[in-house]
Amino acid sequence: MNAELSSVQRRARIHAALGDPARLAIVDTLTLGDASPGEIARALDLPTNLVAHHVKVLDEAGLLVRSRSEGDRRRTYLRLEPGALASLTAPVLTDVSRVVFVCTHNSARSQLAAALWTHKATIPAASAGTQPAARVNPRAVAVARRHGLVINAAGTAHVADVVHDTDLVVAVCDNAHEDLTQGVRPRLHWSVPAPADTDAAFEATFADLAARIDRLAPALLPGANHA
Repeated sequence: MNAELSSVQRRARIHAALGDPARLAIVDTLTLGDASPGEIARALDLPTNLVAHHVKVLDEAGLLVRSRSEGDRRRTYLRLEPGALASLTAPVLTDVSRVVFVCTHNSARSQLAAALWTHKATIPAASAGTQPAARVNPRAVAVARRHGLVINAAGTAHVADVVHDTDLVVAVCDNAHEDLTQGVRPRLHWSVPAPADTDAAFEATFADLAARIDRLAPALLPGANHA
């Protein structure tokens, strides 16, 4: 009975936190990607002090996770707590012809995301980097292989050679999200930490990307192929 009451109380806190239109708009903003409080303020045209108040309420309700940027260490990104809003329907993105995952070196996170997407979704996918490495990280190739996926070890590319105007660009690292300020601009940002050089770390990154792709895929409606 106590466990059931605790569950009711937790859900009540979540419903109370979502009872304000601005807080619900913040949750909508974070459903498919991560954002800093400043980015949320700009996207929703809200004062930063009001955003800070609403973020505090959402945080206390257990809806948010905070992480420090790997690029600008003064910046904090917010993401939804996995599973906290299992009943929330993600906003639908229409007329998506291709998804392009971008990280700095195009050697791990973006490659794994593209491989996972190709395996799970019908919309085409590609990957690129802002400073592509010569080859894909061997541990990324290995973790993909362990899960039945294939990555071309030599298949890295620069964003300028890959991204088209009609692509849905997803930055899967903080540096790429912060570097791409003109021209190619990520529509979504996933604050996925760079994996340490261990098999366990790459497995954790793979699992993180897989869970995010499971949330994003149902929210996309295919469009005409403009590539």
